[in-house]
Amino acid sequence: MSICNSPGGEATSSSPHADSDLGFSIRRRLGGKGKTVKDSLSEKVTESVAAVLEAEKPVGEEGSGGDQVESEGQVVRNGENGVADVAANFAYRPSAPAHRRVKESPLSSDAIFRQSHAGLFNLCIVVLVAVNSRLIIENLMKYGLLIRAGFWFSSKSLRDWPLFMCCLTLPIFPLAAFVVEKLAQQKYLSGPVVVSLHFIITTAAVLVPVLVILRFDSAVLSGVTLMLFCCIVWLKLVSFAHTNYDLRAVAKLMDKGVDLSASVNLDHPYDVNFKSLAYFMVAPTLCYQPSYPRTPCIRKGWVFRQFVKLAVFTGVMGFIIEQYINPLVQNSQHPLKGNFFYALERVLKLSVPNLYVWLCMFYCFFHLWLNILAELLRFGDREFYKDWWNAKTVEEYWRMWNMPVHKWMVRHVYFPCLRNGISKGVSVVIAFIISAIFHELCIAVPCHMFKLWAFIGIMFQVPLVLVTNYLQKKLRNSSMVGNMIFWLFFSILGQPMCVLLYYHDLLNRKETTTDSSL
Repeated sequence: MSICNSPGGEATSSSPHADSDLGFSIRRRLGGKGKTVKDSLSEKVTESVAAVLEAEKPVGEEGSGGDQVESEGQVVRNGENGVADVAANFAYRPSAPAHRRVKESPLSSDAIFRQSHAGLFNLCIVVLVAVNSRLIIENLMKYGLLIRAGFWFSSKSLRDWPLFMCCLTLPIFPLAAFVVEKLAQQKYLSGPVVVSLHFIITTAAVLVPVLVILRFDSAVLSGVTLMLFCCIVWLKLVSFAHTNYDLRAVAKLMDKGVDLSASVNLDHPYDVNFKSLAYFMVAPTLCYQPSYPRTPCIRKGWVFRQFVKLAVFTGVMGFIIEQYINPLVQNSQHPLKGNFFYALERVLKLSVPNLYVWLCMFYCFFHLWLNILAELLRFGDREFYKDWWNAKTVEEYWRMWNMPVHKWMVRHVYFPCLRNGISKGVSVVIAFIISAIFHELCIAVPCHMFKLWAFIGIMFQVPLVLVTNYLQKKLRNSSMVGNMIFWLFFSILGQPMCVLLYYHDLLNRKETTTDSSL
């Protein structure tokens, strides 16, 4: 083993076995592959060990940087600054202290959140897979395969052609909005007229699909799909109209000679372009702007892999719904009309498969589908969600789990309310009311009944926001309390309760309709 310690880079050989096991062990302990003893020990050896070794030197072996002392086949050299550099067998002598500072146990309350828990996370995944695999096997052995052939398509789906035709007519509304904005740009229409026309167009974009769904007895899934499309169109049209309204106002101020370069982003001048609108209507965003950050190319192999994942997780959702959720719901009672403890048992039993379906839905839509769409359109900003699962309050969850809607609310509802003198608390309540209305529309209209369960569920988030914010301020060291409250009320109790309520109300409506027809 050779060690280069002298300033001139000289090497002194002390053993014919340059790559011996001892040398390899020393290099491993000293934390550097290929490091010299001088380099490694200057990092690792403490002053106390160096002092001990200095005291044990034979008399007459002192010298400047080039002096050497041989002991047990190892070379020891003095550093240029007078600090002893020694081999590994000196660094771990019995007299060296083993305890040097105050340390906490890894699982203590003060240290548990300052380290990685990747191993425990892997253990949880393995246990989760094992436990659920056993439950799936037990369920299949007891009940067999419960998936019906008509899960994806049924004879009723063939009667949904009016909804399909209505969906195909939705592009008419963006086209009408474009004509209005083009006329406004050429100053053929005044400001109040433009606002009135946009109000009519956006209202019709929601009202027409609602009337079509209520007029025809279609499948619930088809109605939900159409309502989601029309709500997205409504949000995009509002953003398109509001953004162009603001760009017109900025352009007028600049025409008057007002300098807005310090307060307004002038990267996007006022220009109504049909290509920009067409791209916006299919892009995975709800906030209009004339141009977006773009990626250089489309990764075709990556897109194919995401489509495979999308098909797999969609199949998993269908399996859980048909094999677990449907039998549980069919064997339950109305949660507000039966025995309380029986209803609570059904809700808790339904919470686990419902949670799996909800997580799969989130992964399929917000991660897989939106990223696929962004890749095909080369859309650059792909922050469709943040780490909402770590949310310490309910307010944080609503800010992080659906970023397209959150950005739309902040841009077109929250800050406009603040600029008009409305307080922050009232602005937040207004945003929740708008969200609750659209949640109710997307569920109540396809079910042909308005029980306001979805509306009440969303508005119930407002007091939860206040409670979790209060706990976060009072219990700063217990920041996960709000996170637990969110998971408990939102996923364990809230969603299963809404599923049972809507199922039994829908079943009662169908029974009433059948009896009246007879």
